[in-house]
Amino acid sequence: MKLGIVGLPNVGKSTLFNSLTKAGAESANYPFCTIDPNVGVVAVPDERLDKLAALYDSEKITPAVIEFVDIAGLVKGASKGEGLGNQFLSNIREVDAIVHVVRCFEDTNVIHVDGSVDPMRDIETINFELILSDIEILERRIAKTSKGARNDKALAKELALLERIKAHLEEGRLAKSFETSDEDELALLTSYNLLTYKPVIFAANVSEDDLADDGASNENVKKVREFATQEGFEVFVISAQIEQEISELDEEDKTMFLEELGLSESGLDKLIKASYRLLGLISYLTSGKQETRAWTIKNGTKAPGAAGKIHSDFERGFIRAEVVNYQDLLDCGSYSAAKDKGLVRLEGKEYVVKDGDVILFRFNV
Repeated sequence: MKLGIVGLPNVGKSTLFNSLTKAGAESANYPFCTIDPNVGVVAVPDERLDKLAALYDSEKITPAVIEFVDIAGLVKGASKGEGLGNQFLSNIREVDAIVHVVRCFEDTNVIHVDGSVDPMRDIETINFELILSDIEILERRIAKTSKGARNDKALAKELALLERIKAHLEEGRLAKSFETSDEDELALLTSYNLLTYKPVIFAANVSEDDLADDGASNENVKKVREFATQEGFEVFVISAQIEQEISELDEEDKTMFLEELGLSESGLDKLIKASYRLLGLISYLTSGKQETRAWTIKNGTKAPGAAGKIHSDFERGFIRAEVVNYQDLLDCGSYSAAKDKGLVRLEGKEYVVKDGDVILFRFNV
């Protein structure tokens, strides 16, 4: 999973990136300190892996990972090259979802590029720049497609679609709200990699005082939540500054620090849960002496498709899957005990894999 982090300058974007990835990206109180995209890979915390590895005495644990791409703060005119904006935007075209960091805290020591804190104005600014960047992509595609559209029905149909999407965006609407029931058109729309077609998770960056009640008493957070609900996006409340402090602690001190703040989980945990929900992802597990590992798949994936995440041969030669629920396996204390109790099931090609399934695939190529 790959997530792109966007936001205006000085909203806490690079501070958040640093704390999530411990990558040490430059973070300063002035615009455009992040010139090249910063990329960090983060392991998805999953306590199930440690418990399974102990059960199997595994030599290695391999968690699922998320790749974060942090680009420079965007400003008005970014899509037209202001502050090198378009160059930055191209760096996040390949991500699965966008994490939009929105400033919801007041601090006279941290300047705001527009002079005041107003998350809805900030969201509008970023969305406008993403829309303009998408229009530019569509214009290039229209110019290319129109050359062959006269003599090719498929290209003519695509050209009409491109023009409809462009008109939709020119009304100030996101590509995500563009409606079509035509499966071919949907496939094309997805293939354009438009920034405003990507799912969004808003990171509402608050002060430490607003963390304990999850931003419930912060009027700015309320506005962001209302907007996200309308658009079908996710929101999580975070204090980038506190996250940075958490990232410098070991596991034991981190738990104590969170408890002192009245928190049950870190911002990274919140973000991972939000991104899995938004993208409809789950994890199944494999375990043995050599390795215990988490594999991320789309919710609704059938057994052969899940097997293909390990290796294409597993999918091609799929025979069956031996499946046991993670908790059942732990409760029984061993795979053979779970088998004796009839908790290990043999599943075929139509089985839909569930979160927390521990699977052994049988295949023949």
